[in-house]
Amino acid sequence: MKKIFKVMLGVVMMLLMVNVSKADDKELIGAGATFPYPLYSKMFDVYYKEHGIKVNYSAIGSGGGIRQLKEKTVDFGGTDAFLSDQQIKEMGADIVHIPVCMGAVVLAYNMPGIKTLYLTPDIVADMFLGKIKKWNDPKIQKINPKEKLPDTNIVTVHRSDGSGTTFIFTDYLSKISNEWQSKVGKGTSVNWPIGLGGKGNSGVAGLIKNVPYSIGYVELIYALSNKIPFATLQNKSGVFIEPALTTTSKAGDVKLPDDMRVSITDTDAKEGYSISGFTWIIVYKEQNYGKNRSYERAKTLVNLLWWMVHQGQKYAEKLHYAPLSKQALMKAENLIKSITYNGKKIMN
Repeated sequence: MKKIFKVMLGVVMMLLMVNVSKADDKELIGAGATFPYPLYSKMFDVYYKEHGIKVNYSAIGSGGGIRQLKEKTVDFGGTDAFLSDQQIKEMGADIVHIPVCMGAVVLAYNMPGIKTLYLTPDIVADMFLGKIKKWNDPKIQKINPKEKLPDTNIVTVHRSDGSGTTFIFTDYLSKISNEWQSKVGKGTSVNWPIGLGGKGNSGVAGLIKNVPYSIGYVELIYALSNKIPFATLQNKSGVFIEPALTTTSKAGDVKLPDDMRVSITDTDAKEGYSISGFTWIIVYKEQNYGKNRSYERAKTLVNLLWWMVHQGQKYAEKLHYAPLSKQALMKAENLIKSITYNGKKIMN
């Protein structure tokens, strides 16, 4: 059975590679993060109507997007986790990270009768480590004195697939908990000590919505669209911050590197929300790779990226994403301008 699956997977990969190399230059293929999918879906729909360029994007998770870009079965990948030096080396060529927007990962919960919930970093870590087992644990009740929390078991929910949302959340947990860092660590996929797994942000949101007394991490838009309440979280400065566009933007009020490979979880910003992060489109810096990849196709991709970080930004707030700051936009522009074809910059 495993051999048959591998053969079928190989055939699918070959077909995708043929699609990328032979597809019309007015059609681009992307895959990856589910985190920004609602925004990308809107952007690509508008871009098609305005420019006649069709963009097919498969929300398969950041891990899948990175893998398919490596296999050159897509024109671009979507990821909420920037690539490490080792991962870039494994890609076989330089990779450019284009920030598109910022988003908040929220702790959505399903607790009948409880409309507001405050959590501290240590409580969140202990919940997902399995050390705090009941909703009426004294630590939780102490910071929620107005709520009568139930004497029921906490059911944690996490992603079952490789995902940038998981990277952001586990990056946060690794920063605020030495025990989490040593026992579990961070990554797009980790060995969860406890809990239920759901595929994609939509899968996790669905589980939380249907499993009483559960709590899990999802992108803000998924909690809002599913009408699931989410926690107000104490940040590094000791302030309880509700996840919102303004508090997400403030989390990024830090110095940004030129390559935009940066983590802003557990931010130092006093008014910033702690579990915030950028989401990126990743592409090969040198676009003349593989067979039959034309300059026109590379130019079409660069034009799309430029539109996304400029005109496309007006759709971010409507879908509960924080648009790029001026500093992040400047970095994005420079990165897009660095993309080449046969060593020559595509955009001057």
